[in-house]
Amino acid sequence: MAASSWNTSAALSFIFLIALSLAGGVSAALDPIVIKGQKFFYKTNGTQFFIKGVAYQGGISSNGTTSGNDDFSDPLANPTTCKRDVPYLQQLGTNVIRTYALDPTLDHSECMALLDAAGIYVVSDLSEPALSINRADPSWDTQLYARYTSVIDSMANYTNVIGFFAGNEVTNNISYTPASAFVKAAVRDMKAYIIEKKYRPLGIGYAADDDATVRLNVANYFNCGNVSDGIDFWGYNIYSWCGDSSYVQSGYIDRVAEFANYSVPVFFAEYGCNTQGGGAAGRQFTEVGTLYGSEMDVVFSGGIVYEYFQDTNDFGLVTAVDDTSVSTLADFNALSTQIHSVTPTSTNAASYTPTNTALQACPTVDDNWQVNSNALPPTPNEGICACMVSSLTCTAKAGIADTEIGTLFSQVCGYNGGKPCQGISKNTTTGDYGAYSMCNSTEQLSYAFNAYFQEQGNSQACDFGGNAQTVKAAAASSCSGLLASATGATSPSSTTGTGSGSGSGSSSTTTTAKKGSAGAVTVGASLGIGKFCVVAYVAALVLSGAGIILL
Repeated sequence: MAASSWNTSAALSFIFLIALSLAGGVSAALDPIVIKGQKFFYKTNGTQFFIKGVAYQGGISSNGTTSGNDDFSDPLANPTTCKRDVPYLQQLGTNVIRTYALDPTLDHSECMALLDAAGIYVVSDLSEPALSINRADPSWDTQLYARYTSVIDSMANYTNVIGFFAGNEVTNNISYTPASAFVKAAVRDMKAYIIEKKYRPLGIGYAADDDATVRLNVANYFNCGNVSDGIDFWGYNIYSWCGDSSYVQSGYIDRVAEFANYSVPVFFAEYGCNTQGGGAAGRQFTEVGTLYGSEMDVVFSGGIVYEYFQDTNDFGLVTAVDDTSVSTLADFNALSTQIHSVTPTSTNAASYTPTNTALQACPTVDDNWQVNSNALPPTPNEGICACMVSSLTCTAKAGIADTEIGTLFSQVCGYNGGKPCQGISKNTTTGDYGAYSMCNSTEQLSYAFNAYFQEQGNSQACDFGGNAQTVKAAAASSCSGLLASATGATSPSSTTGTGSGSGSGSSSTTTTAKKGSAGAVTVGASLGIGKFCVVAYVAALVLSGAGIILL
């Protein structure tokens, strides 16, 4: 461990940041970063922007999870540690930090002002460890929608926010390709939400890992079809340059070729292999010169080093001593030296005419890709879900344990060839999604209970081991339009619920229905409690959202 050293400029930066804080955290209002074609630019003067970033969040691994539990500490809600760390980020030449989980209920103003004054922008993941799209049991539901939109609401008005990741390493091998449909639905809906709320343009992207079996399909999928559904930028978590490597040996040459015609900006969302001798302490970051050099700067817009804080995975640049001091590690100076020595070749927005505007060809369904690219899961709509539940005569009781919900789904979806679960089923291969597959797990279970109860026509059918109850349907007249938009019928009790779901996330919806075909479909409980397969006819939802306004 190397002792930290202060130079004059760092000390002055620290004094300035404290003065800024004492002045009330007044923001210098950094010029927003905008997107044109495959590049980032400063909005006002049109200078090209290259990301020189550092992942800045302790206790979260590179795949966005925590160790042992779902607790996390929001690094932008602690002004004391922000004041401690910003001068060190400046020493590293950092102009972007990536955070993995923010708490939208906390105040970020002081930390964001400190970062702003230091010329540092933010890209953040929208999820948190307990609320993210589960690759093994994917869903895009009202709980996740509320989580993602709340993060956008809490950060949208800071001009030094570039955008957000809707997913991080969700599809990281062939077995998890269905999860990509739900992440892309999240991209679509968050882009539409930003426009609906009239926020300034903010990008929605995806951060992928470097698994050779899926990387091309995933990259193509998120940049194909409708522009309004696709990502605004692509982040690549890549650790293939280890120790004394090269542009060719690391495979960087191949990644440049793969993304040469990509229509949105691409950058390394994580990099910094530590498998060479000495672990993180042995990192010399010789890849930096290549990443920002002429071989790559035409295609890639820089990258984000993983990570600032030293943790058990040994990727740290500093060790936190306490809330007011850190000690820099050996790789800190190595990164600082490399970053300060690069000068990527840039262009100006006014003289830049994108030539790679065409989207990628969508991957086709086969053994390695289990997603129909022509359909996405429905937009979560709490109003539709509430109206659906209020119209039922048999519902799930409150307080059912998560583990019990899984057992009950398995039971009810196994009846009558799976018919009770048609309206909540999800089939990514055919592109068929039940109208209420975007509701939370308790609401979905109530739907399935009611469907079975209606089929059987007797009170004993609404029991399920004491977990269901008969109630009086109480859907308000205002619900009829919402339910019709979701299913093509006025009540779930009068339909199998296999019509298309909401497409906008608001009370006014436009939908397109398509008759499903027989096949194996997944009914997932939204709380990550497993998958249950049934054989049924399901309905498809073909929707499109709205895109970020670019230059």
